[in-house]
Amino acid sequence: MKDVVSPIDVRSYTNMASQAPDMTRVVGLDGSVEEDVNLSTSDVESMYRLQVLARTFDQKAVSLHRQGRIGTYAPLQGQEAAQVGAAYALSPDDYCFPTYRDHAIYLTRGHAMRDILLHLSGAGNYVDREDAKGLRTFPPTIPIATQLPHAVGVGMASNYKDDDCAVLASFGDGATSEGDFHEAMNFAGVFETPTVFFCQNNQWAISVPRERQTASATIAQKAHAYGIEGVRVDGNDVVAVYRAVTDALERADDGEPILIEAVTYRQGAHTTTDDPTKYRDEAEVEAWAKKDPLDRTREYLESEHGWTEEDEEELREEAKEHVAEAVRAAEAHEGYDADAIFDHVYAGEHPRYERQRASVPENPQVER
Repeated sequence: MKDVVSPIDVRSYTNMASQAPDMTRVVGLDGSVEEDVNLSTSDVESMYRLQVLARTFDQKAVSLHRQGRIGTYAPLQGQEAAQVGAAYALSPDDYCFPTYRDHAIYLTRGHAMRDILLHLSGAGNYVDREDAKGLRTFPPTIPIATQLPHAVGVGMASNYKDDDCAVLASFGDGATSEGDFHEAMNFAGVFETPTVFFCQNNQWAISVPRERQTASATIAQKAHAYGIEGVRVDGNDVVAVYRAVTDALERADDGEPILIEAVTYRQGAHTTTDDPTKYRDEAEVEAWAKKDPLDRTREYLESEHGWTEEDEEELREEAKEHVAEAVRAAEAHEGYDADAIFDHVYAGEHPRYERQRASVPENPQVER
């Protein structure tokens, strides 16, 4: 009888590991260049500024939750390069389906930080319907992986309409254990939709490590079952992510869907109601902290483009003020359009929802 291999031991299962594709990297852990960057200094600086802004926002949001000023929040620290690099590669015509941790994607796509905070405080929507149309970026879905079939559907619709664009669907490694992931991949492969599946493999699906939820050596190799290509990229290398997604978007637009596994790490908790010390080894956290994406981009800019300590201090202060102003604007917001919770569920009116709408007070108050 064949020996049973425990999922926890899968990394030592050599015949599976040998199937893993190489992981693409451009900027090394110390900021050194391993391949031609082929990006302007201004582009790399812009992506670094967005990473710093995202982390500054992230740290403030965690603090706001602890003070009871916003609701439950999903921290992104450690995943800034993956999110910024992917979103920066999108054109204004491309569609984007982020997940609930993708605050940096929204910021990179041009969404107002104030609106994100209004959503988190229960006083507004993460993405206004009209903004979603203009920016082609959809609201986050909380149920895991449900945005993936939506993304494929939008891709199919764009094909029917001869809309020259691609669709990026972002999700975590835990989403690959959901049926929606496999259904979306299968549809994309069969119908050749212009879809880029962007998996941020942050190593943990809440408290479940990647090796306990799948027996495949990598996430990327799952693509082969659906007749599409799987690519692995260093998710803490913003330049490598940008290049991988740029290439994938071009191919997707030509009818070649693709799965990208961005290997990164969730440095913080799953959400602000989670305690990762209950299930994670501190040594693992410390090891990944040495691969911090912001440190890597900064060291690259210092060594290759003369980035100075003064530049860094100025950037950090700008980011803090940007976040502080967004908090002030969000907390100065008065009132909440309660009708919004009934809008956009059905294309037309529904009797049940109209009865519920009529029962809501005219000026509901949001406590902070």
